[in-house]
Amino acid sequence: MERCAKFEKVSFSRFYEGFHAFRPEMTEEEIREVYGQIRLPERATAGSAGYDFFAPCDIVLHPKDEILIPTGIRVKMKGSYVLMLFPRSSLGFKYRLQLNNTVGIIDSDYFFAENEGHIFCRLTNDSNRGKVLELKKGTGMVQGIFVPFGITEDDEAEGQRTGGFGSTDRKQD
Repeated sequence: MERCAKFEKVSFSRFYEGFHAFRPEMTEEEIREVYGQIRLPERATAGSAGYDFFAPCDIVLHPKDEILIPTGIRVKMKGSYVLMLFPRSSLGFKYRLQLNNTVGIIDSDYFFAENEGHIFCRLTNDSNRGKVLELKKGTGMVQGIFVPFGITEDDEAEGQRTGGFGSTDRKQD
């Protein structure tokens, strides 16, 4: 296994912006407490491929509901890697928990985006059995797997990322 990345927290101001939109009823002091308790992603065992991302607070997700969760996490990785995010398999199995974009793709240059590379997870409880998903603060919700990738021999991409979500589709001035 190659060591290819390092997780960090985003700045408090960046986290506050995303978390206040998520939980507007919380005070700055309460959000600062959540920020102080953010756990960096980690593997559960030496044989685990996935790094668990943990719920920053208690979350309740009713069937067919979706939620955008600011993780407070960013990742610096080698340019030849991508971080792929998936729901934790147990939650997918029990609740049909899904990422709205099916698989989250975090590119290496996202770390340098204007939003500090803040990773968000938009989750849907797609339960067709009426199960309410309750995640306690600190519970694993998604897992990230680092994957090396290649490019074509004639690749000439020279664009530079500036924005966050969807910014690589936008024309650069």
